[in-house]
Amino acid sequence: MDKDELDKSIVLCRACDLAVRKRALPTGVRALCPRCHTNLYDTPYCSINGMLALCLTALFLYFPANFYPVLELHFLGSVRTTTIIEGAMSVADQGYWIVGIAVLTAAVIAPGLLIASVLAQILIVKYQLNNPFFRDIYKRLLRYHGLLSQLTMLEIYMISIFVSVFQLSDYTDLYFGIGTFCFSVLFVMVIFLQREYDIEHMWSVLDEQ
Repeated sequence: MDKDELDKSIVLCRACDLAVRKRALPTGVRALCPRCHTNLYDTPYCSINGMLALCLTALFLYFPANFYPVLELHFLGSVRTTTIIEGAMSVADQGYWIVGIAVLTAAVIAPGLLIASVLAQILIVKYQLNNPFFRDIYKRLLRYHGLLSQLTMLEIYMISIFVSVFQLSDYTDLYFGIGTFCFSVLFVMVIFLQREYDIEHMWSVLDEQ
């Protein structure tokens, strides 16, 4: 084993600086420091290919979820449809522009950036793009991942849809559109993607390349 391989096989405990040799772990198992029991490293629950599949599915659902009608209202012979973007803009037009911007950011902009960021990271890792340009992009994406995760709040919009349906059901006929289905599945995909994503593992992949 040469010096580079030896360096990659040794990990230092962040709490007590104990040098520990890395060993292969089963999926979902975490290695602990034998001295202070601090988490050292683990294996992701989902493989790179698995996260790539989640990303592509989320990306495929993202556009119809945001640009197709979420709700269709039938009231006194008139029919009105609304999308997520139109709903946010309508709230802003009524004077609640802070709420409109918050909805647009949490339900449209941040989820799209999060999916694109994770997809870019996975492609860089999968195809081993190790030149300085891609490494710099990879580092920047990792630094901003936490912010995008905090801004992505699809569950709030899902709750608002359910509340609206409950309040309007006595006054009008409501029908769910294709956008509702796509948004619901997108919500599930993003939850799974965030669950399987491990920022520490992604940083360690950078160190190993």
